Amino acid sequence: MHESTFLSATEIAGAVRRGERSAVEVLEEHLAVIAEGEPHIHAFNALMDDQARMAAAMIDRRVAAGDDPGPLAGVPVALKDNLCTRGVPTTCSSRILDGWRPPYDATVVTRLDLAGAIAIGKTNLDEFAMGSSTENSAFGPTRNPHDRTRVPGGSSGGSAAAVAAGFAPLALGSDTGGSIRQPAALCGVVGVKPTYGRVSRYGLVAFASSLDQIGPLAPTVADAAAALEVIAGHDPLDSTSVPEPPPELVSRLDEGVEGLRIGVVAELMGEGIAPDVRRRVEAAAEVLAAAGAKIDDASVPAVSYGVSAYYLIAPAEASSNLARYDGVRYGLRVDAHTTAAMNTATRTAGFGAEVKRRIMLGTYALSAGYYDAYYGKAQKVRTLILRDFAAAYESFDLLLSPVSPTTAFPFGAKAADPLTMYLSDVCTIPSNLAGDPAVSVPFGVGDDGLPIGVQVLAPALAEATMLRAAAVLEDAMVEVTA
Repeated sequence: MHESTFLSATEIAGAVRRGERSAVEVLEEHLAVIAEGEPHIHAFNALMDDQARMAAAMIDRRVAAGDDPGPLAGVPVALKDNLCTRGVPTTCSSRILDGWRPPYDATVVTRLDLAGAIAIGKTNLDEFAMGSSTENSAFGPTRNPHDRTRVPGGSSGGSAAAVAAGFAPLALGSDTGGSIRQPAALCGVVGVKPTYGRVSRYGLVAFASSLDQIGPLAPTVADAAAALEVIAGHDPLDSTSVPEPPPELVSRLDEGVEGLRIGVVAELMGEGIAPDVRRRVEAAAEVLAAAGAKIDDASVPAVSYGVSAYYLIAPAEASSNLARYDGVRYGLRVDAHTTAAMNTATRTAGFGAEVKRRIMLGTYALSAGYYDAYYGKAQKVRTLILRDFAAAYESFDLLLSPVSPTTAFPFGAKAADPLTMYLSDVCTIPSNLAGDPAVSVPFGVGDDGLPIGVQVLAPALAEATMLRAAAVLEDAMVEVTA
């Protein structure tokens, strides 16, 4: 789907490490593409040209001195604007954080830097990652590079669009209910939501802490795997970080799917899924079967309650996390005669409509007299989803489903009806509630010629197996388009 003239992240890193390409040259090429395309796409909230040029020059000096700058040497990376970046405005696409410059880097930003990657900018998102279209940004929407009248998905729409447009061969997003995978599907790129705790959340501005996870978006499965190897691994700064070393992923991509048991999730193939999307998932199942996998129908009954449970749990956690934006400590402050009035005025001016909607929904769900009926019950449903996935994985190594019910939709098509928008995440939310990994792989186009992604789901910490299946699907598409 991406322009064939662009080298992949792994190709860039190899060429820079061997001294065949300079990091400065690679960076300038990408900055030129951004300069030409960004006015039409609006993938970025801020560019980091000067810092990026200094970092690229440093990498070239290290290569000249005989050092190895790392596995992502010279690779430009776009960072979602909810990842703290020291000294660089980090806004979460919200007026309430407009101009805030964090005094520290997120762990993933540090790990990318140590691996030789070059951060080139902060990408646009739905405000505080709340949305499925990047229409909820305080700084205007991002456009889908495949059709600029359509949304790129969300909330990591800027990151997905940046990769699809060739602005960067790698981007990071965050996924709370599908916010990496759904825009990846709509923009025709690879998007990985790792196992909860596989990647440190330290320095990710929190939306819903028990659901948030950082992951890569990339043109190819190999690039996504290489990035995940770099950012994964235990971090003592994150109390929910899994005490496991980074997984070996890239070296295992060619192992194929021979003998794997793969189930197509029946509950995610029915009502609400567009026929062209369903056909691509069925075609993906056929490709995996031809590659030696055993394909069958799988049932995960509780996923049908996923959206209902998610839109109680996530807003409840959001209402708690977003209480810190009070006009006192950082970001926007709207003065008033009393502290309470100042808090109210600041939050009224600083938060957009969707964020306010979710704060109110979450506060209501947590309030006395309603906690057990709403939040408590939603947590019980979450447990049912966990159990149903666990039962499915007793019979299957991997599961297969759509990512988005449709291809990219036009701007404004769902903005007036929040419930319709929320249903965009019906296939992706269950993995967040369960904490399991999932990947969106580009797998052809719909009747309208726009990209369709197929979702491969795996049990906790089984990213290596999941990405092997993703690589088989990718290879099949490459053969079809070759």
